[in-house]
Amino acid sequence: MNFRTQIPATFSAHSQIDHTSNILLFGSCFTENIGGKLNYFKLRNTVNPFGILFHPKAIENGITNAINEKKYTEKDVFFHNERWHCFDAHSELSDTSKEELLLNLNSTIKSTNQQLHNSTHLIITLGTSWIYRFIESDTIVANCHKISQKKFLKEILSVDEIIASLESIISLVKNINPKVEIIFTVSPIRHLKDGFLENSRSKAHLLAAIHQVIEPRNHTHYFSSYEIMMDDLRDYRFYKSDMIHPNKTAIEYIWNQFKNTWIDENSFDLMNEIDTIQKGLAHRPFNENSTQHKLFEENLTLKINQLEKQLNITF
Repeated sequence: MNFRTQIPATFSAHSQIDHTSNILLFGSCFTENIGGKLNYFKLRNTVNPFGILFHPKAIENGITNAINEKKYTEKDVFFHNERWHCFDAHSELSDTSKEELLLNLNSTIKSTNQQLHNSTHLIITLGTSWIYRFIESDTIVANCHKISQKKFLKEILSVDEIIASLESIISLVKNINPKVEIIFTVSPIRHLKDGFLENSRSKAHLLAAIHQVIEPRNHTHYFSSYEIMMDDLRDYRFYKSDMIHPNKTAIEYIWNQFKNTWIDENSFDLMNEIDTIQKGLAHRPFNENSTQHKLFEENLTLKINQLEKQLNITF
């Protein structure tokens, strides 16, 4: 008897990812999980240059500003809780110095602009359809930065609004980088602070919108992170103790599905070599001075040097 409904990995006939690819990722917390795996296997990637962005409008705004090379000035930042913040970016970019924040924002704009021009793959993970509108300026924010909720209006983006946002992203990116592969996915992380019904409604809007805009012949695709978590794993043992975030086992499983779909199988042997090195670097010996451990370190160093020269990477 089969107790699971496994979602098969679909081989992508399009341009797959290998160690020559340049990958740019935007989106929710789950983006960090995928980016962590790409980092582990030394695949060239940049994850969330503006920090974690949860909803489509925040991602659209970040990409638009980068392509248009927006110049951030004092009017774009504000002081709250002894730090300077920007409504366009996550609080991880916030700083005690206004000058440093502006410097970092404008530096990020320039680097992201270059990455959007040069990326072979753009991965966008949407987390929620719920947005917060700052009443004072009537603008949608990427992050509230712990300002009182009374100063915001909470709204949900309609399917049509999300479609318009995603179409804008595709058009903007394709205009400067026609051959880039754009991969949309929906985060399996449950946004239960919005409520159970509200989370389901939110995810439904995202899914409906994405499937209206993707077209593999136009190099736009969908990867089923959400369905793998909800319909394949489908068990609380695959969540962390908060019952919201996927645990290490779930992330590993979803990553393997992504790998089988989007990573060029000719890179698998190389990834296995890198995995061996990473495990070797994490190894803690019983006796650091033993002959056996010294030989192990020499062999590991030799492998590292060979791969660093081959791939132009550092461990």
